[in-house]
Amino acid sequence: MKPYFGAFVLMACGLISGCFLFKSSHHLKDQKIKIAFVGSLTGDTASFSKNTLKGIELALKEAKKDGIQIELIVKNNGGNPETAVHNMNELVTDNNIMAILGEVSSGMSLTIAPIAQRAQIPMITPTSTNPRVTEVGDYIFRICFIDPFQGYVMAKFAREHLKVDKVAVLKDRKSDYSKGLASFFTKTFEDLSGHIVMDEVYNTGDRDFKIQLEQIRKTQPEAVFLPGYYRDVALIARQARIMGIQAYFLGGDGWDSDQLFEIGREAVNGSYFSNHFTVESNNENVQQFVKAYRETYHLNPDGLSARGYDATNILITAMKNTKELTRKSLRDELAKINNFPGATGNTSINSHRNAKKPAVVLKVEGPANRYITTIAPE
Repeated sequence: MKPYFGAFVLMACGLISGCFLFKSSHHLKDQKIKIAFVGSLTGDTASFSKNTLKGIELALKEAKKDGIQIELIVKNNGGNPETAVHNMNELVTDNNIMAILGEVSSGMSLTIAPIAQRAQIPMITPTSTNPRVTEVGDYIFRICFIDPFQGYVMAKFAREHLKVDKVAVLKDRKSDYSKGLASFFTKTFEDLSGHIVMDEVYNTGDRDFKIQLEQIRKTQPEAVFLPGYYRDVALIARQARIMGIQAYFLGGDGWDSDQLFEIGREAVNGSYFSNHFTVESNNENVQQFVKAYRETYHLNPDGLSARGYDATNILITAMKNTKELTRKSLRDELAKINNFPGATGNTSINSHRNAKKPAVVLKVEGPANRYITTIAPE
């Protein structure tokens, strides 16, 4: 699948109540519908789940205006796999819960997806990009692009936009997300005749990266690919700049948090990362979502909140398309989603239950992330 560079274009459709909901919802209005969100609302990556939840709640608020009452059960894993398993086992035994939204991180999704599959309850992750998540089974879906595409995006951007030849990689050995994205970036970058001059690792929770950075500095890379989460990335960038490393920093959607700049400050300025959404788009879908989000939360949305919003609206669309709402009928309708016009782009669910959609590349400029380009699958 060869992506192309171009303008950020999405199908126009205002995000007014009912815009996404293509079929009459009369059979839903008399039902007590329950869904659940599972996420890590506390811990090192809490902002991911908190912002995803904001998008989910906004979509449910809009659905309520359409007469659809959906009760949302929220479970906090705290970043603990054992807690995630306990919460999921509890949720799937409630026959009134029609679907699970979550988890947010790939590692946690891989932990709980087998439970959803065994219980045959649809699970939709808004944000987990590791390809193995949906390979668990036919009840597991995602509405975001996957790491092979994201790795391609950043490798292509590095070679063709930034014109860099030498890149060092520093990844988190404990993170499925980080290791997977590093692998896909490396393969594509080398396929494009680029050179990976160093491949170093750290562990989740590390705070001192000087040993790894010293090895990287010796290779004099033009860019450093950091496929980690925002807190680690910010700390690495600060230490790297102190040590005199002036290379570009590149990363993936795990950077998408306002805490990236809060922690990293000037060290992360001028860095680039792939993402699912930009508030700078002129598309009507995006701007209506941004307006509704600002009015509700008095904040700008990020890619996490936009994906939570889209995942919920895709779920509601599938609910409305069922003749009778059951977990199986809902699964069947989710598998049929095609060209859904969302805040993060037109989404189609393929035969592997992954989303086919574009990616944007953003540049860190102070507390703002500026849109640079869009790379979309053909």
